Amino acid sequence: MDAREKILEAATELLAGASAADVSTRAVCEKAGVGAPMLYRLFGDKAGLLAAVVDRGFERYLASKREARPSEDPVEDLKSGWDNHMRFALEHPSHYRLMYSPELTVPPAAAQEAHDLLHGILERCAAQGRLTVPPPLATQMIMSANVGAALSMLTRPEQYADTKFSQRLRDAVLDSVTRPVGADTPREGSPVPVAAATLAARLRADLPPTLTAAESALLQQWLEKLSER
Repeated sequence: MDAREKILEAATELLAGASAADVSTRAVCEKAGVGAPMLYRLFGDKAGLLAAVVDRGFERYLASKREARPSEDPVEDLKSGWDNHMRFALEHPSHYRLMYSPELTVPPAAAQEAHDLLHGILERCAAQGRLTVPPPLATQMIMSANVGAALSMLTRPEQYADTKFSQRLRDAVLDSVTRPVGADTPREGSPVPVAAATLAARLRADLPPTLTAAESALLQQWLEKLSER
């Protein structure tokens, strides 16, 4: 095991036993049997070390999401993604709290990848005409609710003892940004935003060769404006 792995392993073990999502670099160095200069040379600073610990801990979780085959129903994939996210958070509380800690000044790559994977599913929803808001906004709404629920359940478990809480919140959030298969018109308001978001997603997935890059970019801008409510 090289110095980098020793440091990451030591930090992971210390983090698992810590009451807060934090560890000291001195404790990590002592446990790994390396000097502080080595730690700072490899990770830059404490924030860089913690970000690397998060990415390492989330790798298995993200690998399963990358390898998951999309179903024919992207909304069902959203439900599965929400449930898997919650399961990982509850099974790995230290890593999860650290990943979304405001003290972590270096954003973990894992957080961005999780965001991108969710956005990809929502692009499929939009292409099927099943989103009521643009994919970027839907991504923010779902991710915020998912992360907020997970952190609430981790930090205040006695207040969230209802075993159906996560499922009920999930369904409420998804119902607010999606619509049923075959729905001809939005539940309320003009049909234009949904139609614009649907066309934009389909064009991103399969750009017509007749459009230049500049024309495509301009069309996407127009469609994004039309998709805003």
